Amino acid sequence: MHLSLLGVLLLLSHSSNIAANPPLRPGYYSQTCPNAETTVRQVMKNAMIREPRSGASIMRFQYHDSLVNGCDGSLLLDDTPTMVGEKLSLPNIDSLRDYEVIDEMKEALENICPGVVSCADIIVMAARDAIALSGGPNWEVKLGRLDSLNASQAVADEIMPSPRSNATYLKHLFQEFGLSVKDLVALSGAHSIGNARCFSIFYRLYNQSGTGKADPAIEPKYREELEKLCPKGGDENVTGDLDATPQSFDNQYFKDLIAGRGFLHSDEALFTDLETRYFVQLYSDNQEEFFEDFVEGMIKLGDFQSGRPGEIRRNCRVVNSSSPFVLKDWKERNDGVI
Repeated sequence: MHLSLLGVLLLLSHSSNIAANPPLRPGYYSQTCPNAETTVRQVMKNAMIREPRSGASIMRFQYHDSLVNGCDGSLLLDDTPTMVGEKLSLPNIDSLRDYEVIDEMKEALENICPGVVSCADIIVMAARDAIALSGGPNWEVKLGRLDSLNASQAVADEIMPSPRSNATYLKHLFQEFGLSVKDLVALSGAHSIGNARCFSIFYRLYNQSGTGKADPAIEPKYREELEKLCPKGGDENVTGDLDATPQSFDNQYFKDLIAGRGFLHSDEALFTDLETRYFVQLYSDNQEEFFEDFVEGMIKLGDFQSGRPGEIRRNCRVVNSSSPFVLKDWKERNDGVI
């Protein structure tokens, strides 16, 4: 394990003992901004009406934010002359989209409760809402996060898994974050909605493991469909559906993996690995159990915190330029309860 990843994991594993971390709890804004959650959901709903793919895009933010120094909104920071942030990291560039939807949520919240709701909490609320509005489970989120004061492209590059990852690597990565094999498979079910680029599967179709051939795990007719969508030498930015019902959050994703119709190698690998296969089969047969385990996994992700001081950003893209609303002010604003 690289040192920077180890440092991140140590921070996360000890976060509950770090006083600088505000406590997370449901209904956190019930007094200071009672319409916070309904405001975020309405903006999410409007965004999905404009562009149905927005739900999947926004939901991914929680994964990419939580695994890198905890859920602190660092993902949203634009680069500065002295900082290269996470937006240009290999897992995020040309992949994450709809940052402007988070901007819209933040603007709406600043209009009704200026300086109260963190961008990190917006990500967690919006991810939950994207799932619920796509037909998936709804759950009570714990809130009270602070926004980071910096971001790191290098850390994001080092931690976030590649679409080429195999199940062994994914299990090890999740284990390092205190997440189980069950969590890995359930959270991978986020790919029940959304799309991915041909860039992510060219090698699967034409040079899997350097063989010059297609991944044998791909069902032959599905491979033909993918070859038409993503011809050799074609446009890498063309997108394909991650499962057969890309706008509905359901257990179709797992049915597709069993049928050899997983779009990404990192998805199909969950069925070819014996340990993860158990949960793929379980969730393909029992959508309710998938939903329950997915919610449990999302709550675990949301609990990741770095323990470092932060602020409530007025603009999710930049650190507050003057009189930062940092931890000391946060304590005073909330009666010193930490």
